[in-house]
Amino acid sequence: MAEETRYTKATWQIMEQLLEVDSLEDALAGSLDIILKTLNSEAGAIWLLDPKTDRLSPVFHVGPTDLTNVSVENGLGIEGIVTKTGKSVIVEDAANDPRFDGTVFDENGFVTKTMICVPLNDLNNVIGCVQIVNKKDGGLYDKEELRLCEHMASLAAITISEKGLIVDLSEKKEVLAVLKDVIKEFPSGDGVSRVLKGINLELFKNEFVVVLGESGCGKSTMMNIIGGMDFLTEGQLLIEGRDFSHPTDAELTRFRREYVGFIFQAYNLMPNLTALENVRFIAELVDDPMPPEEALAKVGLASRAGNYPGQLSGGQQQRVSIARAIVKKPRLILADEPTAALDYTTSIEVLGVIEDIVHNQGTTVMMVTHNPEIAKMADRVVKVRGGKIASIKKNMHPLRATELVW
Repeated sequence: MAEETRYTKATWQIMEQLLEVDSLEDALAGSLDIILKTLNSEAGAIWLLDPKTDRLSPVFHVGPTDLTNVSVENGLGIEGIVTKTGKSVIVEDAANDPRFDGTVFDENGFVTKTMICVPLNDLNNVIGCVQIVNKKDGGLYDKEELRLCEHMASLAAITISEKGLIVDLSEKKEVLAVLKDVIKEFPSGDGVSRVLKGINLELFKNEFVVVLGESGCGKSTMMNIIGGMDFLTEGQLLIEGRDFSHPTDAELTRFRREYVGFIFQAYNLMPNLTALENVRFIAELVDDPMPPEEALAKVGLASRAGNYPGQLSGGQQQRVSIARAIVKKPRLILADEPTAALDYTTSIEVLGVIEDIVHNQGTTVMMVTHNPEIAKMADRVVKVRGGKIASIKKNMHPLRATELVW
């Protein structure tokens, strides 16, 4: 009876998610979270079928493996079989199941043992599947749990159909940077404190990634390792396929100068230099910079080039710091809480500049923030919890900066 009550409660929670949440991606992500919590499971994914390519891609996934750039041919693997046949599957022993020849989850030390996979059927077509992997207590999934997943999937599929979601997941992103099993430890008393506990993440060229998480979860540490401002304890960092886990001092200096731009909550401007001189100072550090005047113009401050930081508002100072980041023409910009000290109007102005950098300059931007509203304009949203990647969600229809409200 207790189990029945728990499943009924979960079904109602899923219905509320799908009917009341404005963003369909948020509704699907919330529904999957409810299923995983109710079934006490380690990982899961919602896969959607792109009819143009006949391939499945995950729009939202939970667990230690980054599936973002993965796609599966319809009809192959458990995900493809369930989508092709429209029939649910329970895998009780993955290692010895003849239908199971490995899964996309099985990387970076994760091992699939048990699984539920159910079709997303909108009454006319199967448009994908929902996949739940590994009970945390090592137990097996039963038919009641399968039924709960099927209820969630049918509600989700009908909602997707009613909202007219257009699925186009065929683009395969080019990888810029990869974190593999990254662990970071700091000295703490007589021992060590492990801040990152096995991070696996890919960053792609020309994308905007927002990283969310509570204070102390490791999100800023992760970003600092990518930017060469901190060093991993174990694992691997790859930059465009090259191992950058333990760079030499010369490699590190060149990387930070020419490859990466930084934007911080504190503007870090030199008070005795004008806006233009602040930007020019950074430009002189690299071989092929953008003209400093052009960088200031791109952030809308050409008319304030001769002003000192003390003569600029907080938002204008932050835009100067953005100009300093882009003047190097970096491949990657890392932004740590860049709007935290700004009011709403000024934040939107700054976010509009960052939006332009991604869309019109082809730069990858990774932003750490506490503000979940900003995540709505990202291509992907990465949530960090307890030093691990908790989930990754694709925004199929990112908002413009001017559409954000908080």
